[in-house]
Amino acid sequence: MPEDLNWAIGGEAGDGIDSTGKIFAQALSRAGRHVFTSKDFASRIRGGYTAYKIRTAVDPVESVVDRLDILIALTERTVEENLDELHEDSIIIYDGERTMMSDFEPPGEMTGLDVPLKRLAEDAGGAIMRNIVALGAACEAAEFPIENLDQSLEKRFSGKGEAIVTNNKEAARLGKRYVSEEYDLETPYQLETTDSDYVLLNGDEAIGMGAIAAGCRFYAGYPITPATDVMEYLTGRIDRFGGKVVQAEDELSAINMALGAARAGARSMTATSGPGIDLMTETFGLVATSETPLVICNVMRSGPSTGMPTKQEQGDLNQMLYGGHGEVPRFVLAPTTIAECFHKTVEAFNLAEKYQTPVYLTGDLALAVTEQTFEPDEFDMDAVEIDRGKVVDEETIEEWTNEKGQFQPHALTDDGISPRAFPGTENGAHMSTGLEHDELGRRTEDTDMRIEQVDKRTRKVDTARERESWEYREFGDTDADTLVLSWGSNEGAMREAMRILESDDIGVRFISVPYIFPRPDLTDAVEAAEDVIVVECNATGQFADLVEHDTLTRVQRINKYNGVRFKADELAEEVRQTLGATTEVEAQ
Repeated sequence: MPEDLNWAIGGEAGDGIDSTGKIFAQALSRAGRHVFTSKDFASRIRGGYTAYKIRTAVDPVESVVDRLDILIALTERTVEENLDELHEDSIIIYDGERTMMSDFEPPGEMTGLDVPLKRLAEDAGGAIMRNIVALGAACEAAEFPIENLDQSLEKRFSGKGEAIVTNNKEAARLGKRYVSEEYDLETPYQLETTDSDYVLLNGDEAIGMGAIAAGCRFYAGYPITPATDVMEYLTGRIDRFGGKVVQAEDELSAINMALGAARAGARSMTATSGPGIDLMTETFGLVATSETPLVICNVMRSGPSTGMPTKQEQGDLNQMLYGGHGEVPRFVLAPTTIAECFHKTVEAFNLAEKYQTPVYLTGDLALAVTEQTFEPDEFDMDAVEIDRGKVVDEETIEEWTNEKGQFQPHALTDDGISPRAFPGTENGAHMSTGLEHDELGRRTEDTDMRIEQVDKRTRKVDTARERESWEYREFGDTDADTLVLSWGSNEGAMREAMRILESDDIGVRFISVPYIFPRPDLTDAVEAAEDVIVVECNATGQFADLVEHDTLTRVQRINKYNGVRFKADELAEEVRQTLGATTEVEAQ
């Protein structure tokens, strides 16, 4: 019996694939099993192949793998798309009464379960429940108690009335009963349950949760895949804390609204993806020059231009580091896990206000849409510390006024951080402008003041380098000859790949970097290794370029840019091949 089970449902967009997968994922997590999901969906409302995959085990799982044990195939194409991951013990659930599947034969020695999904759903009350019938069949195939499915069905359909809930429960049981009565199935799978109850969360939701915990009270955004779930999570929830979500007419309006709210004293945020970042770049410069704290979340996807909106990529790194005309101080944070999406969001808000600087909080599609289980105490709202920075009030503002009693919001300071007065602060009236300005915020072309203001804004980053902890996360053998470096969502796949490599006696030191700018000093780690490999989801190796620039050391690169995330077994093989190629070169 395998330690984990890999399950999937596939069909066309509009077939309810996502909601069906979510129901099963919730059932597994509430049954005390760990879950890690993956989605494959087309960039359209209806039509086009889409799938929802779940890897589940009693122990934590952090990646997808190239193996599929149970597949619910709503279309014949679903089988074709997954042939490489199916194996002789795979079980395929399909509806042979549907025309497109009438001639289907499971390939090889796989087990095919021909279940009349639509007919059974109609018996339960409606054809729309055919996916639920399939879930019941899957419960039988995996020996998963169907009672665990009931709670998820209740959560999903309780708002539609008790009759709908009852019908869906009956649909699931009809699917389970059909497989039990029609097939003498000796399944190699048995989904063990435990008494644990986990939180199931994706990266976008973790960012939204982190924003609320950090005290964010205004969010403006425009819907764009794969960042939209941040706004959807905040909508309704942030209102309970006195906050507001505004759906703007476009990305330009969104960042300008967020800028206005931040100037008014609210912790403010916007989220978008690559095309939206392009549109926001001009205001990004205004945010920095006016010294306004603002968090800008960039959930990356395949580009350039419209690219592949529903596919994975980490191609925006250079845009976030260097985008914008002139020289703009900024911070770039890149959470490496879904849990870290929560914690780094809190940190992003604190950095924005402490240094009055825009902060890029960057995730990617793999982090955004993946759902994973966590212990409930992983996200402790009460442990969150909020630092609003150098805010002055009526008692301290006099320290920052000139001889005429005028408040100086852009006062020149040794650490580069000026005082900040919220609107309504007595004697704190002031202005700021996107034009170069003096200490009062009034526009100026004085050459000396220009130099002083540019140097002051730049000093913020230098101050942050000294005051903050820009550390990396490290795994494996610190004395290993092979060093793997990565950033963003690749951490989980690489950690599992290390365990695969260990079974082949290949020791790896792995460093996962959550800070892109400022970033930790990797020089000592790079110089101590014989082989240095940088793993990332882009074509040009943008992070690898930074490593080479910082350490003056040539590195090897594993790049993936076909729109699909790294898988653990795939990544282990890539590392093997890279090390093998190095050995061959040395031998020559």
